[in-house]
Amino acid sequence: MSPSRVLVLNSGSSSVKYQLLDMRDSSRLAAGLVERIGEETSRLRHTPLARGGETREWNAPVADHEAALKAVSQELAKDGLGLDSPELAAIGHRVVHGGQTFTEPTVVDEAVLAEIERLIPVAPLHNPANLTGIRTAQALRPDLPQVAVFDTAFHTTMPESAARYAIDVRTADEHRIRRYGFHGTSHAYVSRATAKLLGKAPEEVNVIVLHLGNGASASAVRGGKCVDTSMGLTPLEGLVMGTRSGDADPAVIFHLARVGKMSIDEIDTLLNKKSGLVGLCGDNDMREIRRRIDEGDARAQLAFDIYIHRLKKYIGAYCAVLGTVDAIAFTAGVGENAAPVREAAVAGLEILGLAVDGELNAVRSDEPRLISPKDARVKVAVVPTDEELEIATQTYALVGR
Repeated sequence: MSPSRVLVLNSGSSSVKYQLLDMRDSSRLAAGLVERIGEETSRLRHTPLARGGETREWNAPVADHEAALKAVSQELAKDGLGLDSPELAAIGHRVVHGGQTFTEPTVVDEAVLAEIERLIPVAPLHNPANLTGIRTAQALRPDLPQVAVFDTAFHTTMPESAARYAIDVRTADEHRIRRYGFHGTSHAYVSRATAKLLGKAPEEVNVIVLHLGNGASASAVRGGKCVDTSMGLTPLEGLVMGTRSGDADPAVIFHLARVGKMSIDEIDTLLNKKSGLVGLCGDNDMREIRRRIDEGDARAQLAFDIYIHRLKKYIGAYCAVLGTVDAIAFTAGVGENAAPVREAAVAGLEILGLAVDGELNAVRSDEPRLISPKDARVKVAVVPTDEELEIATQTYALVGR
């Protein structure tokens, strides 16, 4: 029997999130997280899912990503799932930015590593950490296929009319300035899962996917292919997010530099880390914001209203882009769990065929489900995302080929 396991790694600047899956039935064998890498005290949480084992946790210094992956390997080995197992077929890596070069999952070689490194200027927070994770895994298992699955790949099907910004073409091309989009593995998974929920093939439906977490993005998916998305050159553009501003007049930057005497780095920090919901009301947790609203907090209410207003604009815009919409799918932490957000987002959009059933919307479940009335022209769905499964599926399919 050929190897059937895939280890999925999501390497951040100071963390490694991982899952081990058996692709014969897409079951999860183990999952965990190493965080605060390089700090005085790091933490590892590991759960052996296949055997119903209890979560193990320890706190100790983890110097770097190599030490982190070795610790992960040791924890997996305790459950008979070590990285030296002959049943491990490949390691799949989440890579945030693939530019225009990588339109599908790719087996990593030196040329691929060089191109991911070349893209660091447009993804300075993510690609360096992704590279570190890949190189560390290569050192531990040089005989094993390492597969890069790119956040941007799903969005490379956008037409030029959606991907291009209206700036000087030569300047844009020289500096690779265009709309790339992110959360691609989530949008790919959820759009397909929504089609399945409707009993149709992805090629038969048009779906608007709303990935609403601390980072948030929307996409218009026609027949299984992305034709527009809200995030742009970076994940800063688009919807109001936990700490990111989303859409703003570019002249705000010039104004803050000239009048506010702020440096580029200060403005970058403001828009990426001190804006969005946290900038509007001091909280970026939607649960806390809703609690404050229930207590009559005006700042929290305004932040929520701005969040919903932006969301409605994108829903309306993508209805126009697609022409015909079969479903809208809410996903990610806020999208899957915040019923008031879903209700408010479609309220008043009956002219577009949108509505939610109050009782269905209030149900909490880990399963994909419809929350619109039975006779709704456009279905509204809640579809839990599964980026790790999507990465594992793409990795295993590529290795199989």
